[in-house]
Amino acid sequence: MIKFINRISEQHRLKKAFSRETVSFVVLYGRRRCGKTRLLREILISGDLYFMADQSEAIQQRMLLAKVISNVVIGFDKVIYPDWETLFDTFNLRIAHRTTLCLDEFPYLVKSSPELPAILQKLIDNKALLKFNLIICGSSQQLMHGLVLDSSAPLFGRADEIIKIKPMKAPYIQEILGCSSIEAIEEYSVWGGIPRYWELRLTENNLGDALKYHLFNSQGILYDEPMRLFLDDMRDTVHSFTILSLIATGCHRLSEIAGRIGKPATHLANPLDKLLSLGYIEREVPFGENYRNSKKSLYKIADPFLDFYFHYVVPHRSFIETEQDDTVLKLIQIHFSEYVSFYWEKLCREAVSHLNIDGITFNPASRWWGSPAKDVFIEIDVVAISHDEKFLLLGECKWSEKKINKQEIFDELMQKGVLLPFAQGKTIIPVIFSKNIIEKSKQEHVFFPDDILLRLKL
Repeated sequence: MIKFINRISEQHRLKKAFSRETVSFVVLYGRRRCGKTRLLREILISGDLYFMADQSEAIQQRMLLAKVISNVVIGFDKVIYPDWETLFDTFNLRIAHRTTLCLDEFPYLVKSSPELPAILQKLIDNKALLKFNLIICGSSQQLMHGLVLDSSAPLFGRADEIIKIKPMKAPYIQEILGCSSIEAIEEYSVWGGIPRYWELRLTENNLGDALKYHLFNSQGILYDEPMRLFLDDMRDTVHSFTILSLIATGCHRLSEIAGRIGKPATHLANPLDKLLSLGYIEREVPFGENYRNSKKSLYKIADPFLDFYFHYVVPHRSFIETEQDDTVLKLIQIHFSEYVSFYWEKLCREAVSHLNIDGITFNPASRWWGSPAKDVFIEIDVVAISHDEKFLLLGECKWSEKKINKQEIFDELMQKGVLLPFAQGKTIIPVIFSKNIIEKSKQEHVFFPDDILLRLKL
């Protein structure tokens, strides 16, 4: 098991909730393997109760929960409880001191007992009589939303804290793996911010061995991982699988995806919205464009692990099924640097709002592409405007072993800046984000992997 790191904000909110004078109702959710259970175990103290639900019948679930409760209420499991209301009322009567009860994988409980949310509503609405904090936790983001965040749900508006557990940021993979900043960015481009994947990575000596054992093997624990994720939140897993496969092969526009599937673009609205809300894909628009009505939208896979999977596992299934993992690894190595460069760009954009350049700070960055003049098409990796809107940062990201001509890049950025309609009246600050260390003068703005990971940890 990897060491527990970060989650400082989440720990603070949970501890604050449990230290209030009245009991608290807390909702915790997020995609599978993000570390929800590990966080809870770090927070819960002696005398608190943790119950992991499964998909068995309601009577069996009550028996299992009663057995857990018997650890602090002697003999609690000697009775068969006919319904959930009786179980919770009895528990509340018999505990001597305030404690915390955590129901993990709560959607499984509701599946076998649809009446459970209404029963918990009654308990929570009588907080003055309640002697235990209640946490409900779940990996199905869709179901947790429906149970707590939907205005028609019994538990709507009753939570004291609603905490979504998101993937970890890139700098923490470096801390876990004990690697260089360059290696950390490469590893993050494969595993993303999912602690469980980092734990599996640590079982092997290097990235290549970990890929061959866990992904490029039909018996590997992560070989069918996307399907497990989709089953948590989607009815039509085939549709989602197809959309992500197409995006990975270069279909980034709605019209391209619709054309390849053979359906009208309007039929894709719901599945795309679902994938967007779950954080599996993202919709990118050029800097300065209105996100809602831009006609230049591009769809990209947002999660690094899923991106890697659909880029490299899906197209090479035939090799994997015939145990040719070395062949798959060699095929990947040809384009791996190009693949990582996409995440290097994303991390650089993410870090911009944490930069301070000559006392100037910036709003979140985006990419820009377009035709500012006839027969002219340009792309800029990083664009951000300063907080006072007087300065415009234009950045170029380089992830290559080749030596770069920094002056040439600075000159190109300035030339592109002159053509940009939104650059008028602003001072342009050209910036290079480089994989390799290059000499720079005091006047030049160049950032390296160490710089970016340090900013992302702030």
